Amino acid sequence: MQAHQQQFRVARLCKALHVSRSGYYDWVRRSPCEHAREDARLLAAIERTHHANRQAYGADKTWRVLNANGIACGKHRVARLRRQAGIEALRKQRFRRLEKHSLLGPAPNRLQRQFTVQCPNKVWVGDITVVPTRAGWLYLAVLLDLYSRSVVGWSMTEKADRNLLISALQMALARRNPGQGLMHHSDRGAQYSSSEYRGLLTKHGIAISMSAKRSL
Repeated sequence: MQAHQQQFRVARLCKALHVSRSGYYDWVRRSPCEHAREDARLLAAIERTHHANRQAYGADKTWRVLNANGIACGKHRVARLRRQAGIEALRKQRFRRLEKHSLLGPAPNRLQRQFTVQCPNKVWVGDITVVPTRAGWLYLAVLLDLYSRSVVGWSMTEKADRNLLISALQMALARRNPGQGLMHHSDRGAQYSSSEYRGLLTKHGIAISMSAKRSL
């Protein structure tokens, strides 16, 4: 604001930045050390809000929550401190979009909710979930043998792409070395519908089954 006072009135700048004139003049009179200490306290509050809301809030929502909790601050100040500290909101879209030409249509539901299996390596069920860690969110792909409900393959990465599923499948194939007659069941997610993943299943003679919408 100080850099633009020759071009714009202080009142107009304060209105644009959502700060009060009295607050701005009070800030001008403060020593740099005091201002830095206030930035540190505000940043600590920003970080608490960030983690309390699963790292999903951007600068605007964080600013609103802080003010609602009685912590008076400007929206642009919050955005600046977040940027300087490298605080970013997690993307709402969990899974990366795949190119349309790399996706195949859904496979039929061959499992038909027959969850009781008489022997191992007859039905593997795949799923993806999100796991919170201190370093951020990680994506976990798991393959279960429906006979024993045991994990036969898994993979964890920062991105929910085809490589996540392929790594889990390759682990399961190496560990179990299944013969003919294996079925792979999953939802209709983009990762499971990719031509690369389904091609790998077909290569190993694995029948592909996908649940209907809003079904298992």
